[in-house]
This record gives sequence, C-alpha cells and structure tokens, in this order.
Amino acid sequence: MTEGHIKEVDRALKRYQKYILFRLDKGKSIQYFKRLQHDSSISYYKKQMYQILKFLKHLKCNWVEEIQLPKNPSYSPKRFSNSDIQNTLSFFKQNPHFLQIKALILLGVTSGLRAEELYQLTPKDIDLQNGIARVSHNPQNGQTTKTQHSRVSFFNNEALSALEEYLSYYNNGCTYSRLFPQTTLTRLFSTAPIRVKHLRKAFSQEWDRRGGPTSIKKILLGHSIRNDVDLMHYNAQSPEDLKKIYDKVMNTD
Repeated sequence: MTEGHIKEVDRALKRYQKYILFRLDKGKSIQYFKRLQHDSSISYYKKQMYQILKFLKHLKCNWVEEIQLPKNPSYSPKRFSNSDIQNTLSFFKQNPHFLQIKALILLGVTSGLRAEELYQLTPKDIDLQNGIARVSHNPQNGQTTKTQHSRVSFFNNEALSALEEYLSYYNNGCTYSRLFPQTTLTRLFSTAPIRVKHLRKAFSQEWDRRGGPTSIKKILLGHSIRNDVDLMHYNAQSPEDLKKIYDKVMNTD
C-alpha cells in the first residue's frame, strides 16, 4: 500500500465519520452512502465504500451486510499513442519547469512506473550509465510500492537524454526539493492532454504494439504475480535478462 493510497483511505474514513458525527448510526450512514453515490461516479463510489465497509466490518457493525454496491461499469481503456506524448511535450514547451516535465514524461512512458513511484524517485534511483530506474520499497525513506517489493525497470535512449539534461540541472544548484514533486506536478498536469498516471498505460500499450512478451511487461510494471502460475513458478529472469529483453523491444528506434 503506497503512502498516497493510505492518505486517500484516511480522507475517505474521516469524511464519513465527520458526517455521522463520530457515532455509528445506521440511518445517518445510509444517508451518507446515498449522497456519496449521487455525487460520484460508480467507480469512485465503490472505492470509497470499499474502505468504509471494511472499517465497519472491523468494528463488527451488525447491519453492514445489508449494504449492496452497484455492479462494476463497463470499461474501455483509452488508447495512447506517440502523438499524445508529443502533444503533451508541446503543451509544456514554454513552461519554466520543462526540463523536469520532459524527463518525467519520457521516463514514465518508457519505464511503466506508477505515478506514485515516479514521485518517490531520488537521483540515486536513476542509473544513467545502465539505463535503470530502481523502484525501492523503503517505507523508512518514504518510498513504497503496491506489492511491497523493490524492483527495477528501464528507460530508452530518448528518456536517457532528457534525464541527463535534467539531472545536470538538478544537481547544480536548482531549488527543487524533490526530483519529481507530486504536488507541483499534479497541478501542472491538471490541464495537460494526459495525466502522469496515463504514462504507465501508454508504456503498456506501446510495449504490446511492439510485440513485447506480456510476462516481461508484468514484471517491469510491478504487477502482483499471485495469480500468475507462470511468473510464480517458472519464469525467473535476472535484471540483466530483463534489460536485454527490454532493449530488444524498446530501444530499436
């Protein structure tokens, strides 16, 4: 569970408890649930309710089983192409933070890192010489991953050039507190053609368009392997193996 997810859960529970005046009242709770459903999309409503219902079950609330959630809506993923990435870069061309933004976009779209993972990166996590992005699960250092395991991913030559330029600036007296500060970048991307979270999807789609192995993509993306028999029991790859496969797929331009 990432730090961002923990904060999101905390906010959901605090809003609920504030509405019911910190008393487990069934009528007041159902009133809150109806209001939340009316004002939200189905997916957002279900995410919020999932955490609230877990909280109520933990408190052994005897009426929680009466709450029925709506079915999942049908979903068609949006297609992201190279032109979407170029349009986003053009959108930020005159922004004073362009070096940072360009490095973030090209790293995200060629590594498949989650938005939270990009925000948590430090300069030490970027290995320019070997084209490696290290994703660390180190809660004591404010770095967490969804699977609670560290991993490596990679970036292509175009991202390497952007990172070299940005890190040169970052390491020589710039005033940024973090490599990719979440609050600032979330605000900057709020009106952009794509969001930071979309970069991971763009990587996944481009990998498939290039014919990359799905099993390797799952490893690079840091997917849970709990229900994947092949990855759990058969497909063991070293970082060196992964890098060779990555370069064959993503460094062919």
